[in-house]
Amino acid sequence: MSAIAQTMYSEDDYLLLEAKASYKSEYFRGEIFMMAGGTPNHNRIKENLSGEIHAILKKRNSCRSYSSDQRIYIPENSLYTYPDLVVVCNPNKYSERDKNAITNPTVIVEVISESSAAYDRGDKFRLYRDIKTLQEYVIVNSLNVGAEVYCRTDDGHWLLASDAYKLTDSIYIQSLEASLLLSDLYLGTENVLEGLTMPEE
Repeated sequence: MSAIAQTMYSEDDYLLLEAKASYKSEYFRGEIFMMAGGTPNHNRIKENLSGEIHAILKKRNSCRSYSSDQRIYIPENSLYTYPDLVVVCNPNKYSERDKNAITNPTVIVEVISESSAAYDRGDKFRLYRDIKTLQEYVIVNSLNVGAEVYCRTDDGHWLLASDAYKLTDSIYIQSLEASLLLSDLYLGTENVLEGLTMPEE
């Protein structure tokens, strides 16, 4: 049996296809990966996060948040991707090939699901660490109550700086001087593992 040849794409190929596509895809080292849609819990948490961070940043002109439709690009490893939430605290910088892809995020937030947890915690986090401007990486679990904030140290290492696993607890994002209460992030979600249903607003 002969092996099936794998189609490889240039960055320009990817950007042309992405501009016409009705769905979002990631690009990494010549390969294109279609992104799956989120579950109701995932989408609800993402909306809650967006609202909470937007309210915090309204008082700060130096930082802006972007939703999961915002593409970012990492020149050091060729990854194009769409984080669940991005915060930029300096003037935006863009890819030379793609004037819509931001290259200098300060904070990236991913809401992890069963299918994405290993990737978001492992390979994707390693790829994100190549972003020189990135200060913090936030993971929020959509399967049960839990959130973690990883912070870049002055010597370039990454450490778990803040975590919380109860609705009454908060995580702290240092670069934004922002404290986020988990009960606000999980408002309106249905937590299967703990049999918990949060009330709608």
